[in-house]
Amino acid sequence: MTIDHIAVWVDDIESIRRFYSTHFDAVSNEIYRNPKKNYTSCFLSFGENKTRIELMHRPDVMDSSSPRNFTKGITHLAISVGNVASVNELTERLRTEGYTVQSELRTTGEGYYESVVLDPEENSIEIVANQLD
Repeated sequence: MTIDHIAVWVDDIESIRRFYSTHFDAVSNEIYRNPKKNYTSCFLSFGENKTRIELMHRPDVMDSSSPRNFTKGITHLAISVGNVASVNELTERLRTEGYTVQSELRTTGEGYYESVVLDPEENSIEIVANQLD
């Protein structure tokens, strides 16, 4: 078995699609539009296995009253970028471009080398190394 995709409600599909395409080499399909339901979506594919994220938007989907990442459910997305040097490089590039680094570069208690950045809609993205140098 494999996970086919994870879906995320977003306010601005274009902004989120551009962020993941630019910084994480995601490949996007065309945006699907259903005017009857006032719904739009697209899929982003990552890497050789084509792991996917579905970005979805409907204006009637509301924000939670709790701060992001402090509600039950999926709390972050982890993307492996290869090695420690790649984690360092991407983290600094995102910082320079004005994105928030929520958690600085570190080795976690579980042995991951990572940082956590916020995407344009403040979803937490762990940038991890799949091999320690």
